[in-house]
Amino acid sequence: MRTSRLFRRLRNDFQLSIITLMGLFGVIGISPYAVYRLATGNYLVGAADTVIVTSTVLAVLYAWRTSDTVKPGIYLASIFSVAATLIAINLGVNGLFWIYPLILFNFFMVSSGKALVATILMLMTLVGYGQLNPGAVFESDYQMVSFLVTSMMASILSFVFAYRTSSQRDQLQQLAIHDPLTGARNRRAMNEELKIAASLNRRHGNSYGVLTMDLDHFKRVNDNYGHQAGDQVLIDFVELIKNASRKEDRLFRFGGEEFLLLVPNTDSDGLLAAAQNLQQQVRQHLRGPGGPVTMSVGGAMMRRDEHWEDLLQRADQRLYHAKSAGRNCIVINDGVNTASPQPIV
Repeated sequence: MRTSRLFRRLRNDFQLSIITLMGLFGVIGISPYAVYRLATGNYLVGAADTVIVTSTVLAVLYAWRTSDTVKPGIYLASIFSVAATLIAINLGVNGLFWIYPLILFNFFMVSSGKALVATILMLMTLVGYGQLNPGAVFESDYQMVSFLVTSMMASILSFVFAYRTSSQRDQLQQLAIHDPLTGARNRRAMNEELKIAASLNRRHGNSYGVLTMDLDHFKRVNDNYGHQAGDQVLIDFVELIKNASRKEDRLFRFGGEEFLLLVPNTDSDGLLAAAQNLQQQVRQHLRGPGGPVTMSVGGAMMRRDEHWEDLLQRADQRLYHAKSAGRNCIVINDGVNTASPQPIV
């Protein structure tokens, strides 16, 4: 059971899987060299190898414990770059072979820009030291130029690959959590956000409220004017709600014309005020091909130690009561009708 959770976490966190995999390769590949060099009296390079192995283990453990992969990545890229430079200076040509896997490692560990800067600094250090100490690193200027050209080619190709991979991963992540039509977050993202909210409420007492919103008689828009007109109403609705909400509020689409707004740091009065403001904005500004569009709202405050699905169910029940009461009204918490249907202005 524990093993399956570990593999599931690796599948869901790309950067953690990369740090773990590269860390595993680093420990397995470098440890024998560290032992050999220490045993043969090459203490400087052996110490550098030992630092790399130890740093790798600590960084991977930190990433697993905290889920923070940025700091371990920067730390490992810095340690590996410095250590590889010292090894190359000490071993000369034999140490240069470690630069190529390091280039690939850096582009996987940190952002493309940071990796490129680290690679350039490392190459400049090696070339500068080689010029000041002829024969210490490179056997000839021709060898130095060849190494510099091949290293830069590897760096540029790694940069292009890492940049495109990162961009595609970001795009896929956006598609995975956003509704493609309206741009609101989707149900998958909603479930995750509600889980986090319930955890913060349980551990730290953070307050959260939710508003479930449903466009009144939306089916008529689709039936009478077509789905394209209905889609435009949904797009306009999401834009209106986002503009009328706070930056920290989160809007989700979890049904055809059903939406949920997660409202942090509020109480029942604040949740009611938010619902009234949003309903007024919709009533005054949302228009479809058949005229003004209204919405019904159900709301609930998160209770201490409440499961997020129970909160969602309570809010959904309030929405049902609001629609049953005649639509274009708000029901918050214990089924109290807090706003009667109002005429459309």
